[in-house]
Amino acid sequence: MNYQNISLQVENKVAKLSINRPKKLNALNRATLQEIHEALTDLKADESVKIIVLTGTGEKAFVAGADIAEFANYSEKEGEDLAAKGQELVFDYIANFPKPVIAAVNGFALGGGLELAMAAHFRIASKNAKLGLPETSLGVIPGYGGTQRLPQLVGKGRAMEMIMTAKMISAEEALQYGLVNHVCELEELDEKVNAVVQKILGNSLQAIEAAIKAINDGYIDGVNGFESEIKAFGEAFGTEDFTEGTTAFLNKQKANFK
Repeated sequence: MNYQNISLQVENKVAKLSINRPKKLNALNRATLQEIHEALTDLKADESVKIIVLTGTGEKAFVAGADIAEFANYSEKEGEDLAAKGQELVFDYIANFPKPVIAAVNGFALGGGLELAMAAHFRIASKNAKLGLPETSLGVIPGYGGTQRLPQLVGKGRAMEMIMTAKMISAEEALQYGLVNHVCELEELDEKVNAVVQKILGNSLQAIEAAIKAINDGYIDGVNGFESEIKAFGEAFGTEDFTEGTTAFLNKQKANFK
C-alpha cells in the first residue's frame, strides 16, 4: 500500500513504522492516524511480522504533536469525536496490540507524540529527545490518553506537574521518571532498539502476547489482572511453545520457538 504520511519497512520479522511528515515535524493529523491504523491492521494479520517499531522520520522529531491547524476551529462535539476516534483507531489499538510495539523516540515527542509513544509497550529514547504534554498552554488537555497513561508511568504527582506546567523534560529526566526504558546517542538508537528486539525474538511470542494482555488487564477497572494471569498461565501449558521451551531447558539447549 502507498502511504502519504507514514513509511513502512519490514525486514527480518520486524516492521519499522515511521511517521513521515518531516516538514511538519511529523505532526499527527486525521489522515496520518488513519494510515497508522491501516498499517497496524495489516501488520497484525501478517504472521511473518513479529515486532513493530514506531519512530519518526528525520532527527528532529519523533512526533512533535497534533497538527493544530487541523482542529483549531473545531466545535465541542468535533473535539470529542477527534479524541474518541483517535484513541480507538490508534492509541488504544497500539496499547492492546498483540505483538510487541516499541517506540524509538528520536527528538521531540510532544502532545499527541508523547501519547503515541506512551501507547507503545515501552520506549527507547535518543539523548536529543524532548518529551512533554503542552496541551494546557493551548487551552486544552491531552486527548489521546495522556491524562491516563502518564500517571501510570511516572506517578500522579509528576504527571500533574508535567501537565500543569506544560514543560518539556529531557531524555535523561524521562529515564529517571520511568517514562522511557533506555537512553542512548541518536546515532546508536537503531542499534539499541535492534539489540532489544533480538532479545524479544528469542522468546516465545505466543507467551509474550498473553503477557501483554494480562498486564493490560491489570489496568482495566472491573477486570482482575491476577485472574487473567492465572488463566493465561494455564493455557500456556497446552501450547507447543511450552513443550519446546521446557524441553530445551531440561536438555540444556536453546529453544527454537515456532
